[in-house]
Amino acid sequence: MRRPAALLSTCLSVFTLSHAVEIVSDSSCDCFLTNGTQATYFANHVFFDFRNLKDYASVPSVISDPEDTPNAPPTSDYFKSKAWTRTWALQTWANSKGNGNGFSGDATVLMVNSPNNVYIEQNKDASASSATHLTMRTARLSNFQTAAEFQTRTSDYHYLSLRMLARTVGPPGAVSAVFTYRDAKKLADIQEADMEIVTRGPGNRVQYTNQPGYTDNGDGIKANATRNATLPRGLEWSDWAVYRLDWTPTRSVWYVDGEEVANIAFQVPRDPAAININSWGDGGSWSGNMSVGAESNLQLQWIEMVYNTTEDNQRLRLRRRVEGRSSAPVQLLPRGDKGTLCGAVCSIDEGSQAGAVAKLWGAKSSSARTAASWCSLVAVAWFCLALGVFA
Repeated sequence: MRRPAALLSTCLSVFTLSHAVEIVSDSSCDCFLTNGTQATYFANHVFFDFRNLKDYASVPSVISDPEDTPNAPPTSDYFKSKAWTRTWALQTWANSKGNGNGFSGDATVLMVNSPNNVYIEQNKDASASSATHLTMRTARLSNFQTAAEFQTRTSDYHYLSLRMLARTVGPPGAVSAVFTYRDAKKLADIQEADMEIVTRGPGNRVQYTNQPGYTDNGDGIKANATRNATLPRGLEWSDWAVYRLDWTPTRSVWYVDGEEVANIAFQVPRDPAAININSWGDGGSWSGNMSVGAESNLQLQWIEMVYNTTEDNQRLRLRRRVEGRSSAPVQLLPRGDKGTLCGAVCSIDEGSQAGAVAKLWGAKSSSARTAASWCSLVAVAWFCLALGVFA
């Protein structure tokens, strides 16, 4: 039997096809509804476009001194702009335990993150689909590995749908990753929804995990926590593709170019988290060892997210759409102090291009709900009832 959320996604998709969508600004929306296996409502939307930033394009030389590496300034004014710093912070941490006590995990190489490894670069593809892209570089030097990471400034993200047009170009010895992150002192406390491209592995395979994917007692991999999946339609991770992570209360679902590639309900992260994107290597068993003088690049044309935060979730009062049915699956996002229903429902999946927002139905919420909003919701409800979503 199909999950209610999947049926909801199906009925909404068919309903949308029969109604013209309107491209609108974020301010015209009360919430954003995703498509896919686990259709979910989110309160917020952000889009970061790196495709036409020619004024900031420049490739900095690798810094060869591990002491100077973390102290490098941002590579351009773009990474000082509010458009960037409102959401992201460049990372400078290293994997050294200090006092000559070695490195974290099973790393065999000192790894140091640097703002110098995150930069805007000209897209030099033969038939380039963009003028520029963001590059995250990790490079192996004789005495350490320099790496790149940025993280959201806050750790209050509580479920999201993240998409990025990306590729990884480089030799064995690196990992390109996007994941939710919550600081944890013990393995049992780790909560992460991860996507990792491991360059020592096959060019068409990507690892998806609800961490932790292994155990403290050496029993090995938790098979129900992770999937090593083949990219669809003959793609390799060196090709441009849209990678998507949907972190929801009941499961993490990953897509590539709109096709579901992994779906894990086991140990889904439950607490608020930050979002991290990185490119790294440490000579350990996971990344492998990169040859001295080599480098790997995670390249991104854009990043898009719809998400909820802990503040949004404190306002949530989930309302059943069918009287008397305790398991009704449709959960509309309340907005405002009075908990009004999500009136204007929008989508980033129905827009004409990346970053575009399409209004699916309804009108902007106010203290008095509009008749148009209610009529639209009733129409959707009847349509979904016909498909058996609430059965």
